[in-house]
Amino acid sequence: MPLGAFVPQSSSPFSAAGGRSAIPRGVWVLGFVSLLMDVSSELAHSLLPLFLAGTLGVPVLAIGLIEGVAEATALICKVFSGTLSDWLGKRKPLVMLGYGLAAFSKPLFPLADSAATVLLARFVDRVGKGVRGAPRDALIADITPPDIRGAAFGLRQSMDTVGAVLGPLLAIGLMLLYRDDIRSALWWSVPPALLAVAAIWLWVREPAGHGEARGPASLFSRAVFSQFSAGFWGVVGLGAVFTLARFSEAFLVLRGAQLGLPLAWAPLVMVAMSASYALSAYPLGWLSDRVSRARLLQLSLLLLIAADLALGAAGGPTLLLAGALLWGLHLGCSQGLLSALVAQTAPPGLAGSAFGLFNLICGLATLLASVVAGALWQEWGATATFHGGAGFAAMALLLGLVLRPLRQF
Repeated sequence: MPLGAFVPQSSSPFSAAGGRSAIPRGVWVLGFVSLLMDVSSELAHSLLPLFLAGTLGVPVLAIGLIEGVAEATALICKVFSGTLSDWLGKRKPLVMLGYGLAAFSKPLFPLADSAATVLLARFVDRVGKGVRGAPRDALIADITPPDIRGAAFGLRQSMDTVGAVLGPLLAIGLMLLYRDDIRSALWWSVPPALLAVAAIWLWVREPAGHGEARGPASLFSRAVFSQFSAGFWGVVGLGAVFTLARFSEAFLVLRGAQLGLPLAWAPLVMVAMSASYALSAYPLGWLSDRVSRARLLQLSLLLLIAADLALGAAGGPTLLLAGALLWGLHLGCSQGLLSALVAQTAPPGLAGSAFGLFNLICGLATLLASVVAGALWQEWGATATFHGGAGFAAMALLLGLVLRPLRQF
């Protein structure tokens, strides 16, 4: 069946309304690709904390370090791929390379016999994510009218997160089928990753005329840095604060296992979080084009505080799942919105570099957040980890870091 069967045309209910533009076809294609890769990645990632802690006997601090290095690698790589995509005037080759590296890494997970091998696989996987991320987001900005960018980024994030729901659900089914054999289940992360690469090759298109553009050869120069406004740096600062307050979702899976969820059902925590994220990202992205974005970001931090407090206090499945649902709402309320703000404040011709810089700073914050979370867990227990996350989020609210840089929006 051709991909066009899955992609709405201009008569779709998601098309223009009230004088606003319709979401471009290319955004739907990129969303479909993200969905496939997230099925693959989240199947693996929902099982890896259990694989590391149970099968390989890795301590929680080391798991936090692996997650921090992996996620920071993805975000830091985006600064170089974004700048390169501006200079080349092409986004698709880098998007293709990034998804290809992620697909290549998937067989390494079931073959791993040590934490070092898992770290290598996560590193390659996240390098792939880093290579594709900024060019993909810049491509969305290239093809989307400014008046609906919040909706466009929210839609792609929602489709991405549908994959994040399906991946852990598939993991649960496979764990039941293979009777808790994690290695056998991990092999099923390979096919959807290969399908994602094929979809990019066949259906992703550059916007007309973009290939003639040439950005700067180097981001790290005074002439280039001077083009980024105070508003852009305010958005970067916000992204860093949000990242410090929200550590790796691997700790949600570990919390579920700690509270007694059977091994096969531990990915259910990721299902709840991702379902909440998927259902909220597009509506809240759409809303961000119409109301104060600063208020929505403030709301997202309140949701994160509530999620951390619920997860820290959980003694059973009720508060555990409530915390996961609130965590997903926080993501839906913030991630697409922050991407839209980066696109809005990026200098002309430097969208890839803007997303790259944003993700560089957030990558460093991710590494710090996950290592701190792992250390808190190992020294004082799970409750300290989630209370620490709530504290970072509360500090952001008290210091006014959400509202001040964004009053112009």
